[in-house]
Amino acid sequence: MVSKNFDLPESIHIDEFYFDLVRLMNGMEVERQEYTYNNGTKEGTTLRFKPAPIIIVEGLFVFYDPKVFDLMDLRILIHATDTQKIIRRIKRDRVERNYPLEDVLYRYENHVLPSFESYIYPFIGKVDIVINNNKTYDMGRDLLLAYLREKIASTKSKESKMHQ
Repeated sequence: MVSKNFDLPESIHIDEFYFDLVRLMNGMEVERQEYTYNNGTKEGTTLRFKPAPIIIVEGLFVFYDPKVFDLMDLRILIHATDTQKIIRRIKRDRVERNYPLEDVLYRYENHVLPSFESYIYPFIGKVDIVINNNKTYDMGRDLLLAYLREKIASTKSKESKMHQ
């Protein structure tokens, strides 16, 4: 079975991603075409991203490129057991993408697991927070919300002092 491996850092345009983040951080708006997974016939809509005091970035390989990694104030990795990951993958790919089980298992064994071991797992010790997402991520979510509230309050305080 031969299939394109989307579970590699090369599958994203990391330089464009980096420059888009820099533009947002410098107060500029960014436009991107919506990604339509594995569907070359569907044209994505244009998405507009406006700059904000807090920019949340998510994705499989957001830590992989050192330039992008260094832009982040807080690095959070959401992690689940291999059992949870395969169950979620089967449910998603069977229901949302209508992939045969054999294809889902092949991709998981030959793409997802090796990619996780090479490009994601090494960052577990380098991120600020690892959130366990096996059943519930309430504690991790609450920690993140507290951090974001503090960041917003700090930003508002700085802006208030600048206008005095």
